[in-house]
Amino acid sequence: MSIALVLLALSAVFALVLGVVARTGHEMGLEQWTVGNRGFGAILVFLLLAGEIYTTFTFLGASGFAYGQGAPAYYILAYGTIAYVIGYFMLPPVWRYAKQHHLVSQPDFFAHKYDSPSLGVVVSLVDIVALIPYLVLQLTGLGIIVTAASYGAIPDWISVLIGAVVVTVYVIISGVRGSAWTAVAKDLMILAVVLFLGLWLPAHLYGGIGPMFTQIAKAKPGFLVFAAHGTSVWWFVSTVLLTALGFFMWPHSFASCYTAREEKVFRKNAMVLPLYQLILLFVYFVGFAAVLKVPGLKGAATNLALFKIVTATLPPWVVGLVGAAGVLTALVPGSMITMTAATLLSRNIYGAFNRDASDDQVVFLAKCLVPVVMAVAVYFTLTGNSTIVTLLLVGYSFVTQMFPALIASLFPRSGVTRQGAMAGIVVGVAVAAWLTFSHASVGKLLPFLPGPLKDFNVGIIALIANIVVLFAVSAVTRSAATAPAE
Repeated sequence: MSIALVLLALSAVFALVLGVVARTGHEMGLEQWTVGNRGFGAILVFLLLAGEIYTTFTFLGASGFAYGQGAPAYYILAYGTIAYVIGYFMLPPVWRYAKQHHLVSQPDFFAHKYDSPSLGVVVSLVDIVALIPYLVLQLTGLGIIVTAASYGAIPDWISVLIGAVVVTVYVIISGVRGSAWTAVAKDLMILAVVLFLGLWLPAHLYGGIGPMFTQIAKAKPGFLVFAAHGTSVWWFVSTVLLTALGFFMWPHSFASCYTAREEKVFRKNAMVLPLYQLILLFVYFVGFAAVLKVPGLKGAATNLALFKIVTATLPPWVVGLVGAAGVLTALVPGSMITMTAATLLSRNIYGAFNRDASDDQVVFLAKCLVPVVMAVAVYFTLTGNSTIVTLLLVGYSFVTQMFPALIASLFPRSGVTRQGAMAGIVVGVAVAAWLTFSHASVGKLLPFLPGPLKDFNVGIIALIANIVVLFAVSAVTRSAATAPAE
């Protein structure tokens, strides 16, 4: 057995042990299992939120996007920073309201704020449709990482099954505490691995970061700047805006915010997390370093850029460490996604039809649903269902549709009704799905617009449709509807 395989195996065992030990001294009731009894300080909340930033998509996708697309990859660096600014103002009132009313999920917030269990069900369904593809992405990334880091010795399906079992066990036993503890290990490993690769590869292969970009610019003119059309500056700005608005709308990110001990945690993190985003620069450097050294990767194969250059230039024990860090980037967000999906099904779907269900019954059912959710994700991962790939593209567009209703709910006199909130979300999701499945663009839909505006991210149309319907339906129903709770 090679040293790389040993390190990969140790990372999985370590994650399992750490996740299980996290339960020690805690009774796993509903609030403890889902939101850590709202007792996490700034560091654990920071690591939970960072754990959802540095996923397999970031580890493989950011480097692969830089390798394949060049300048458009910069949007991944920018949108998180904008999201943290939004979170500085938005998350404290969300946390206060959730604590006051003992809320444990994102649909809880909407259902309680708008006094509408039906709205909670709608939000739950949208969330689940968005979450399953996101979980599939983590498992797919896990398979790629382990297969590449083991030099092909471990098939991707074996690593997917092992990862699924590890996550299932420690989520059932420890809930969000297991995710938080493994996030600590993951972030320390990622920080070390990414900084090393981002600095060493350009220095070793090109003589430095500056010379690397000089050589790429000469070999591929225009690769490092935005295109005049298509993925232009206007595409960049609109994409950053949309993804920043949707950043905290992912239900597992939203629920992570409930774990905080006090509201000032969010303001502390909002000042530090943008600096943490800078680590993405080093992920980019790895992707750019591969451009001239491992040429020819196309399409989905660009996601292999990081491991192609690592296996070509570094010894097996370093490859094993890189793979071990990559394994944790799949397991930490995967555990949060799995727990959140199971909680939505138990509390917000089952609970909506059985109002008499106790918290103990809800958490028991949620734990029973964890392996079910994971089994569904494993099935789609191993079968490679194209529908899931398509759904993944609309996942972010789906969750962003929650943003207008959420912001409106924070203003007691916004005039938005439960009917308006529900109609806006439903229409926004429907438009986002139609635009994505039809491969439409702003330029095709609105050919009369000036040239630069045609490059806007098509999700802008879905968000505008959402807002228009939200206020229009609210205006019609306002006299008969109950305004959001204060």
